[in-house]
Amino acid sequence: MKIRVFVSIFLAPLFITCNEFEEINANINEPTRVTADVLFPAAIRQTMTTMVTESFLLGNNIAQLTAKTLRTEVDSYNWNAFPTVWEGLFSSLTDVLNVEKLAKTEGNTVQEGAAIVWRCYIFATLTNAYGDIPYSEAIKGDTDNFTPVYDLQEDIYLNLLSELERAAFLLASGKGSVGGDILFNGDVIKWQKLANSLMLRLLMTANNQLPDAAERFVRIVSSGNIISSNEDNAVLTFLKGAPNQFPLIPLKTGDFDAVALSSTSYAVMLKYKDPRLSRYARPDNNNYNDPVFSGAINGSSNANCNKAGSRLGAQYFNDPAQVQASELGLETAKGIIMTYAEIEFLLAEAAVRGWINDLPKRHYLMGIKASMEYHQVNYTSYGWTDFDDFYFNSGVVYNKPADIWEQKWLSLYFTGLEPYFELRRWYFESGFSWDGIPFMGPACGNLNGDKLPLRFLYPGQEQSLNSVNYRKAVERMGGADDFNASTWLTQ
Repeated sequence: MKIRVFVSIFLAPLFITCNEFEEINANINEPTRVTADVLFPAAIRQTMTTMVTESFLLGNNIAQLTAKTLRTEVDSYNWNAFPTVWEGLFSSLTDVLNVEKLAKTEGNTVQEGAAIVWRCYIFATLTNAYGDIPYSEAIKGDTDNFTPVYDLQEDIYLNLLSELERAAFLLASGKGSVGGDILFNGDVIKWQKLANSLMLRLLMTANNQLPDAAERFVRIVSSGNIISSNEDNAVLTFLKGAPNQFPLIPLKTGDFDAVALSSTSYAVMLKYKDPRLSRYARPDNNNYNDPVFSGAINGSSNANCNKAGSRLGAQYFNDPAQVQASELGLETAKGIIMTYAEIEFLLAEAAVRGWINDLPKRHYLMGIKASMEYHQVNYTSYGWTDFDDFYFNSGVVYNKPADIWEQKWLSLYFTGLEPYFELRRWYFESGFSWDGIPFMGPACGNLNGDKLPLRFLYPGQEQSLNSVNYRKAVERMGGADDFNASTWLTQ
């Protein structure tokens, strides 16, 4: 009898059902179903962490807004693959596409629209950087597609414009809300404005490659539903604590100091006594009332390329030995997607091209003013009483179309990879010549025959993991994965 009781007790756990066992082992603190509002913050933050980091390492330096003082391969056009751009952005797309799918399942068209806008922003950056990329079949691992085709850049652009239009329509539907929105705090109108404004950027970037670019541009501007003040700026405010800080804050001092203000941007701002100098860089004398600056020369580290230059602005890095951003009444820098200043410069250039019936100089002035206001400049420390005094008496007043490029270039500081994309566009429109860009020339001691590289190289892992489609994309560029190869945008 005792033996039977013992055996019964011993065997009892073996007869617990699978459901009962799962209930016993369930973690009540871990959700089994993830909603769109849970995934969206991570998708936005990861994207912007990548974009800020690559602006610091690539975008600003290629465009000579800043200069590398160590490891100068970027400045000297001695480019290898920049895999962190590819990996960081494609990784972000996983969460973005899941947000889009979940929102569609839930009937939340507003959330779906916001996710589409963010997806388009990421893909636009990728195709602008590389040319043909995985697009229509990208992020399809859940369907066992681990070797996506590389879509043509032209097709990607046309689809991005179509998708942004669809996103604006979904956002206007009013069904649902944008949960987990750390960019606009659920403001649907601002998401609509970003969708339309990104279309303006794409149309200007492609311009003559799209026969109806002007018509599309006018239609969007006429709607009036675009970024129209600094209140509409698409900028991400990072948190104060790790791990969600502004990406440069945790850097070691030596890593931060590997990038300095460039001699090119310094020369332009010095010429105009531009008060943004004290925002883009720290004064060498740490005196914001009587500041002194210097600029590092972009290029290789040979004897002709002096690498001294002012450290980047106080809002980009905390240095206890120098004046802090808070002492200047500034917040830590934000992650910039698109600003009102950029819109005004787009409108100024559209007016020059005859796309819109307006005066270029009006939008040019407003673009500079918007940039000054965004950076909270101090006019008096540079001898100006206000913006009008600066604009009309510094020499910056509008005279010729190239002025728009110059001031737009300055305003794109830390705007992801846009400084490089715009410089490449101007270089292309000038006949692959620096002559049409009077405020800039090739980097000192560069190793590419003074030619600006036209694209990023595909990551090495694509050659082994997606070799067939990689080779097809390379063949379309003439048979070599070359940073001098033209893509659709530069043909």
